[in-house]
Amino acid sequence: MQTGHSSTEEETYKVRKLEITDKKKGFISLLQQLTVCDSISDEAFEERFREITKYGDDHLICVVEDKNSGRIVATGSVFIERKFIRNCGKAGHIEDVVVDSSVRGKHLGTKIIEYLSDHARSVGCYKVILDCSSENKPFYERCGFKQKEVQMVKYFV
Repeated sequence: MQTGHSSTEEETYKVRKLEITDKKKGFISLLQQLTVCDSISDEAFEERFREITKYGDDHLICVVEDKNSGRIVATGSVFIERKFIRNCGKAGHIEDVVVDSSVRGKHLGTKIIEYLSDHARSVGCYKVILDCSSENKPFYERCGFKQKEVQMVKYFV
């Protein structure tokens, strides 16, 4: 299958799981391009990383590292909800997808979504869902998602 991406680009931008050393590679500053994300200490990062790791396949954060610069340039996460409906089925929830503004247009967002969706499918999810802004709706539709219902939120802070 031809993707239109050069093999050099494929080698430069590979999706992988988050590693504990990724904070030093710009992971937090990348998240700051998405939403409110204060700087956190190395200790706080490591504590949260270890906490998330304990969930195994039920909480996956993936990143794309630019092999040339050593910087994290894209990320996303999926967590698995275990349900009683659908014969005790599972649903994947995709969150925190962001591509660094300097590398947008290289299909890294698509790679992130495919990686997270494949993970959800591989652990037995019957669906994967996400919330997005109106501006990002066309992107997610190109990734195979469709609009369903309405998002609601209640913030506590």
